[in-house]
Amino acid sequence: MHSSILTVGGQDFFDKLPYQIRHGTDFTVEFAINVNEAQNWIEVRPPDILLVQAGLEQSLDLCQWLKQQAPLSWIYCILVEDRVQLIEERKRANWDWEFDATATALEEAADAYIWLPDDLNLDKLQPITRLLLAHIQVGLRKVKKYRDLIQKNDVLSTIAYIDALTELNNRRALESNLLRQIRTSRNYKIPLSILMLDVDYFKVVNDTYGHLIGDRILKLLSSRLRYNLRSNDIPFRYGGEEFVILLHNTNCQDASVVARRLQRIVSEQPFVINNYLAIPVTISIGTSCLRASDDPEGVQILARADEYLLQAKAAGRNCIVNCTD
Repeated sequence: MHSSILTVGGQDFFDKLPYQIRHGTDFTVEFAINVNEAQNWIEVRPPDILLVQAGLEQSLDLCQWLKQQAPLSWIYCILVEDRVQLIEERKRANWDWEFDATATALEEAADAYIWLPDDLNLDKLQPITRLLLAHIQVGLRKVKKYRDLIQKNDVLSTIAYIDALTELNNRRALESNLLRQIRTSRNYKIPLSILMLDVDYFKVVNDTYGHLIGDRILKLLSSRLRYNLRSNDIPFRYGGEEFVILLHNTNCQDASVVARRLQRIVSEQPFVINNYLAIPVTISIGTSCLRASDDPEGVQILARADEYLLQAKAAGRNCIVNCTD
């Protein structure tokens, strides 16, 4: 990913920046003329480095605003002092003005503070250029570490919500997804249904063929479920040989249609384990639909689906019990 720098300030300020920054090949340089434009830019397309003209109105406010935005606080903010008169006043007032000015800028939420020379002769510009480029490299290293950490956290979060055997979402993922689906259903007044299904006589499969074959059955079943649902319908491994499917924008009658179709898809072809073994599999299903009185966490709608699943199994397996029955 190409690194980016957003400079915030007037054209005169931009023209004073070292050539290596204005025309750098290692990063993209964009330009905002005021704080409002910079904020809009940052919110839409966050840069890696923010280079702010200290003499710009509300420049420190921009640095403070940036650090208050938790999702954006990783952006490295460099405050560049260009107010020649202020620098001269500080020099006359205090021999160690540089330390005081730098401490003040850092306390105000900038990550670095650099002052431009009052004239741009080569002798003065070279060390400033080197220092500014060094701060940019520091900022880019910090941004890279932050992005690497976010990517690692995303991977860990994904692992935490995925069932290792079937690669479906797990029960923990169901809890968070169901809460969001219920909220969406009620906010937009659209139906929501749940299928809870169980592999019939799965213990017999394990006892007869062993747990490795049982695991293979669950993986094959997961594939059939995954590839025979709409993209916005989400299957979960609830536990053991039980699965839950959230059916977005689906009423009770349509949920029954989906249940019958899945039951047929599972039962009509045996599950091929190898060249010598194919095992017929059937499933029992309970369906349940969101009611106005249901709790927002989904406990009641899940409990009804579980109850109807138990009734389906008690009815002889390979059955469906609907919430409308």
